[in-house]
Amino acid sequence: MPTNFNRRCFCLCGSGIAYQHCCGPFHTGEKIPATAVTLMRSRYTAYVLRNVVYLQETWDVSLRPNVIDFSRENINWLRLEITDIKKGEAKDSKGVVAFKAFYSQDGEEHVMNEISRFTKTNGRWFYLDGVIKAMGKVDQQTNLGKNAPCACGSGKKFKRCCGA
Repeated sequence: MPTNFNRRCFCLCGSGIAYQHCCGPFHTGEKIPATAVTLMRSRYTAYVLRNVVYLQETWDVSLRPNVIDFSRENINWLRLEITDIKKGEAKDSKGVVAFKAFYSQDGEEHVMNEISRFTKTNGRWFYLDGVIKAMGKVDQQTNLGKNAPCACGSGKKFKRCCGA
């Protein structure tokens, strides 16, 4: 969790709303996200806060990993930018959200471009999976995929680590 995070500050998802009125109610279970993009934003914030319980609960059971391990992650998440949304509204059963997640590592700013898929089951949105389309320093991205080294710094391929 960011050491300077105050739950009354603006939410880490970039909505411009205070965490306690944005992603906080999703993380506590008071509310459930009504759209795929809302779930995406709340999962990003949960990831930054290392809220493993919420990440597991909002991951589709068919592809959910048994364990999410943050112990080797040596990056600082900076901000989220949603770049495209396909479907994923309250009336839909599927959705796709493309985003850029900016982070710093070893004093340099990097960005990860991902396309995530979501599914709705029994009126609730779940993260299905995602494909990293590009990753690298902000000024020189490299196209990558599931065979790319994982951003968490584990040394494993993305598909065998955070993408599993």
